[in-house]
Amino acid sequence: MDFASDNAGGASPRILQAVVAANSGFAPAYGADTYSQQAQDRLSEVFERECAVFLVTTGTAANALALAALTPPWGAVLCHEDAHINDDECGAPEFFTAGAKLVGLKGAHGKITPAALEDALARFPAGLVKQVQPAALSVSQATECGTLYTLEEVRTLAALAHGAGLRVHMDGARFANALETLGCSPAQASWQTGVDILSLGATKNGALACEAVVVFDPALAADLPFRRKRAGHTLSKGRFLGAQMVAWLEDNHWRELARHANAMAARLAIGLSEIPGVRTPWPRQVNEVFTVLPHEIDRALRSAGARYYDWGARGLTAMQAPGAHEVFVRLVTSFATTPEDVDQFLRIARASA
Repeated sequence: MDFASDNAGGASPRILQAVVAANSGFAPAYGADTYSQQAQDRLSEVFERECAVFLVTTGTAANALALAALTPPWGAVLCHEDAHINDDECGAPEFFTAGAKLVGLKGAHGKITPAALEDALARFPAGLVKQVQPAALSVSQATECGTLYTLEEVRTLAALAHGAGLRVHMDGARFANALETLGCSPAQASWQTGVDILSLGATKNGALACEAVVVFDPALAADLPFRRKRAGHTLSKGRFLGAQMVAWLEDNHWRELARHANAMAARLAIGLSEIPGVRTPWPRQVNEVFTVLPHEIDRALRSAGARYYDWGARGLTAMQAPGAHEVFVRLVTSFATTPEDVDQFLRIARASA
């Protein structure tokens, strides 16, 4: 019963088979192989436009490199205060941008509001030398609270950012999960809403270690080959990244994996909602379930070997915060989560309620 993270599971057998197949023979190094070119071509097909693609092994590298392409050292990246780039990447975005400042914005359940963005833009007027200059807006889809922006919400934020001269980055570590819930195409959820550059995550959704910086504006891609190399993220045997990405995308395998993870989270959320004393502060939208558990249930689950994270009170309003005898937790499902895993978790929770 491991619900700690969608990084905790292994890789999709289909992707592992693709890596094994790519291992045969010789191929040009540093991404000059046919697998990497196929990945570039396939992503351009998926996003319905010519894209520049840079494969890396970690989401942190994808985010930091993408932001470095958008932001000068004296710039600012506007993001949610709980965003992964702000809380969980050990200063990598600041390091890769050579010193740009991350400015956290408030918003319920992990989402930036237009009003918060407008306030931030007013606080950092263009041309004022004593302040950092806003250069990029970063939004997460899905957010750190497992919530989703609607397409219109992204479009509104992007229009405000572009109107102020900012570029728009999307952290898509769970982009496939978001697509399944939104019921839209990759193009509709990205460049068609105003996103300039996307960090596309495959690792959380069945890959071994494979992420992509997908650039929709060719002008933004000019420096990225050098930035990636300088950062130590140009993999010498790049064919193994290309092979993973091709297998992940082939026959909509990536959407199938995300669909299963979301379905397991839905099963979990419905079951928890029926248990007395358990409360959920916002609806489940992707493969993450955020819930407040009574201490008795939490203790019983952990004693039985269940793994998940205590989430403190992040994303909660004062009215939603856990009481003295409660704990707020995050439960994450993946392509490898089984109905039996979920049902066992729910049986223990019910028995201890």
